[in-house]
Amino acid sequence: MATSPETIAFFLEQLEGRDVRARKMFGEYGIYLGAKMVALICDDCLFVRPIPAAAAYLEAPVEAAPYPGAKPYFRIEADLWEEADWLWGLLALMERDLPAPKPKRTKPKDEARQRPDKH
Repeated sequence: MATSPETIAFFLEQLEGRDVRARKMFGEYGIYLGAKMVALICDDCLFVRPIPAAAAYLEAPVEAAPYPGAKPYFRIEADLWEEADWLWGLLALMERDLPAPKPKRTKPKDEARQRPDKH
């Protein structure tokens, strides 16, 4: 079951005025603060990586896989999204503690594809 547009709209509404965006990915959503992906929303549930700071913030985290075959993440049910400041605190913590995204590799030019110099 894919995440509903209403779920994403509610999530983003809770964080209105902050630098949060959702990007559709394979029928689900990646949640970004600036350039860093800090969470996933899959099947109408929020998932964050299981880092120590998130475990402390959540107090009693529930682990679940966001999609089949994925490693366990911490699952945050939609009813916890009601408290916008709490939700923002969680996402800000994730943005602070997760590593920066790896720079995209540029593909080296294939020298065989370059045109030979004309003399």
